[in-house]
Amino acid sequence: MIALIQRVSEASVTVDGEVVGAIGRGLLVLLGVEQGDTQAHADRLLHKVCGYRIFSDAEGKMNLNVTQADGSLLLVSQFTLAADTKKGMRPSFSGGAHPTEAERLYDYFVEQARATGLTTQTGRFAADMQVALNNDGPVTFWLQV
Repeated sequence: MIALIQRVSEASVTVDGEVVGAIGRGLLVLLGVEQGDTQAHADRLLHKVCGYRIFSDAEGKMNLNVTQADGSLLLVSQFTLAADTKKGMRPSFSGGAHPTEAERLYDYFVEQARATGLTTQTGRFAADMQVALNNDGPVTFWLQV
């Protein structure tokens, strides 16, 4: 399971002209599900996402996690993160989870994120989404479990 996390001052997801999810300060999390991923993988990745210290403390050092920074989460499914780009000029998506399993684990990740008490917004699974963000920093990290 893969999360591309971006520290944002604001972010939103639009589907068919309608904003379906939006946050202020927090993390935009692009989530990719790979074959073989389980709820245990989702739990470990969520723990890492929520605990990753990438927000500035009073001294300007990246020392706070999203909870400590009073931030929110915007979770967006993104199957392209599971692409194999090692050879050729076209990505292969054979390593990605079957859409039914990917949606199940994405929904589980969202449910568990909401259970942490963090304000959690989402995109729409398998939709053609327009994602807008102001990357704060810019700060972007690839997390994988």
